[in-house]
Amino acid sequence: MKIFAYALREYDELKYFREICGEYGIDYAFTSDYPSLQNAYLAEGYECVSIITNPLYPELLDRFCSLGVRYISTRSIGYEHIDVPYANKIGIRISNITYEPDGVADYTIMLMLMACRNMQYIMDKARLQDYSLKGKIGKELNQCTVGIIGTGKIGEAVIRELQGFGCRILAYDVYPKESVSAIAEYTDLNTIYRESDIISLHVPGSRFNYHMISANEISKMKDGVILVNAARGLVVDTAALIDALKSGKVGYAALDTFEHEAGLYYLNLEGEPLTHPDLALLRTMPNVLLSPHMAFYTEQAVRNMVHNSVLGLMKFAAGEENPLEVH
Repeated sequence: MKIFAYALREYDELKYFREICGEYGIDYAFTSDYPSLQNAYLAEGYECVSIITNPLYPELLDRFCSLGVRYISTRSIGYEHIDVPYANKIGIRISNITYEPDGVADYTIMLMLMACRNMQYIMDKARLQDYSLKGKIGKELNQCTVGIIGTGKIGEAVIRELQGFGCRILAYDVYPKESVSAIAEYTDLNTIYRESDIISLHVPGSRFNYHMISANEISKMKDGVILVNAARGLVVDTAALIDALKSGKVGYAALDTFEHEAGLYYLNLEGEPLTHPDLALLRTMPNVLLSPHMAFYTEQAVRNMVHNSVLGLMKFAAGEENPLEVH
C-alpha cells in the first residue's frame, strides 16, 4: 500500500505521518503544496491520497482518477470541500476523520469567556497603554443562559464543561441524546434564540445548515446576544451578522471560522493586502474576536487526524468496511 499526502505540514503533521506509516509498513510520499491540476501528477502510482481542507472539484478528481487514485481521505472532520457525489460517480471513495472533542470544547469555552469579558478590546487598549476601565465592563458566565445548537460529540463536551460554571444551559439537536438531556434542557430553536445570552454553534457544514443563522434568526435573539462559532463558517450569514453587530443586536461575535475563509486561513499572508472585505470589516470592530480556525489545533488532535486518515485509507485498500467513509 502507498499513500501520497498533499498539504502535509512539515512542522507538525509529518512526524506523526512518518511514525504511523512506519508502524504499519506503508510507503508514502508528500508535498506541502495543495493539490491542483498542475501537481496532480505527483500522485501517479498511488492508489491512496490524503488531503486536508483542500478543494477537490470534478476536473481535479478526474485527473486523480486517470492517474489511478481510488481512495481519498481528508484529514478533517468536515468534507464540504470535496465534491463527494462526483467522486463516487467516477469510482473514488472518500473518507474523513474523527478526533476527541475536548480541544474544541476547551477553545469554545475560552471564546465565551473572552467575549463575556471584552478581552479583545481590553488587550488592544492595553497595548496602547490605555489601562482605564471605561467601556471594558464584562458579564459573568454563571449569570448567563447559554444555548448550544448541535449536541454531537463537541456540543456535548461543551455542555459538560459549562456545568462547572453554573449557568443555565439550553440545547437543540435534530437527534436529542439522553446523555445530554440529563445535564441540559432540550428545547426548540426559537426558545434558544429568545432566551439565550450566549449562543454557540456546533453543527456540521452541510447544505442543510447553510446560513442557518441569518437576519431572520438574529431578529429573534436577545438584544446584545453573544454569538460563538467554532463550527463552520457557512452556518452564519456574514452580511446579516455584520448588520447586527453594527446595530448592537449582536453584542459580541467570537468567530473561529467565517464564510469564504479558504485562501486565507492556514496561509502566511503577512505583508500582503487583505482582499476579503468582510474579514477586513470584522477586524475593525471592537466587539468581534476572530481566530483563524484554530479550535481543533492541539497535539493530540493533529495526531488523531493523521492516524485516522491513514487508517481509513488502509480500510479501503484492504477491502474492509471503513466507518469513516462519506457518501
